[in-house]
Amino acid sequence: MSQGRSPITWVPTLYFVQGLPFFTVAMIAGLMFKSMGVDNSTIGHYTALLGFAWVFKPLWSPFLELAPNKKTVVVVFQFLGATAMGLMALALQLPAWFAVGVAVLSVLAIASATHDIAADGLYIASLSSKQQAMYAGWQGAFFNAARLMAAGGVLYLAGQLEKQMPASQSWSVIFVGLAAMMAALATYHLWALPGSANAVRADRSLSGTTDLLRDVLVDFFRKPGIWMAIVFIILFRAGEGQIQTIGPLFLRDPRASGGLGLSTDQVGIVYGTAGSVAFVIGSILGGYFTAWLGLRRALPLLILGMNLPNLVFYFLATALPTDLRLIAAALGLEMFGYGFGFVGVILYIMQVVAVGKYTTAHYALGTGVMQLGFVLFKWVSGDIQTALGYHNFFLWVLLCAVPVLLLSWFMRVPQPAPSSPAAQPAEA
Repeated sequence: MSQGRSPITWVPTLYFVQGLPFFTVAMIAGLMFKSMGVDNSTIGHYTALLGFAWVFKPLWSPFLELAPNKKTVVVVFQFLGATAMGLMALALQLPAWFAVGVAVLSVLAIASATHDIAADGLYIASLSSKQQAMYAGWQGAFFNAARLMAAGGVLYLAGQLEKQMPASQSWSVIFVGLAAMMAALATYHLWALPGSANAVRADRSLSGTTDLLRDVLVDFFRKPGIWMAIVFIILFRAGEGQIQTIGPLFLRDPRASGGLGLSTDQVGIVYGTAGSVAFVIGSILGGYFTAWLGLRRALPLLILGMNLPNLVFYFLATALPTDLRLIAAALGLEMFGYGFGFVGVILYIMQVVAVGKYTTAHYALGTGVMQLGFVLFKWVSGDIQTALGYHNFFLWVLLCAVPVLLLSWFMRVPQPAPSSPAAQPAEA
């Protein structure tokens, strides 16, 4: 139950800070590398490696309960994230900037993934069930506000700076700004966040926590049909992992290389306006659509929605339009489909995979598998695109929807009981 300051004073800023480093690693880093002249294959490999922090975070989440309270963990990792962003600004000025930069971004990714665990735990522990429902909208809105700032404001500013100074200096300015923002919000949270103590367990020792983690993992992998479910979750994100990596690079590459030749600030305009709004609308409508039709019947349509971006990029690679309004409209459709379809995998994990003795822990493991699917296909995306070229690559990604669509007809999707506990939303 929330005590002291109103949740409105800290829920929005907490989830904005949760989104800021996540989108810095997931979105900004790849486009920064592109501006610095790194090839698509290398970008795919190293940004995929950074994504493994969110794959494995369930494995260290139980150990955060050994801290005296959740607020301390949250604030410490916010300041660590701010420090990593500041170090990234310095790394870009070094001769070995790429190697040092990847190392610094790895620290930022681990700090961000760990912060996610503590922040969600603080939200759950500090608010009653009624308050959790009341502030869920603020939670999602401000997490996506970080997406809007990253995809729109940050990229636009970076593009403007790139016209006035070298790319390395431009992006150093960007990371100084991001570090200052993170540090300011972390300082604010020293005052604003509730001091929620961690739950008291019978055995809070390191060995007891390790035994609990082992029991959670064994119970997870003993679930009926779990390996089929894992394959399904991984394949669900096959197209998305490749599109979300290569799509923005295609927008930046010159037309002579098969791309659209947009500048960094133009990418910020098209993604930060229509794209971000369409994503939010698609996510909301996807939830209502699934509630109306039921997950079992909605799943094939959600998979088609999830792969709408593949069709959009195939169209863009074929038509190579020059009208920025048409490109923005197409990317709005892409992000709508992404938001609409992503609901499917989240609800599948909630209603099928997470049900059982350790619902919360198994939901976290399910989202870890989901992130694994994303990074595996992200890893190979640059190599495939380099081998096929953009046009054939987007055709290949379209075909990646076929296996998961066929598999969806054979997946066990029972009706959830009315009293089933609600799982908390996960990041993309």
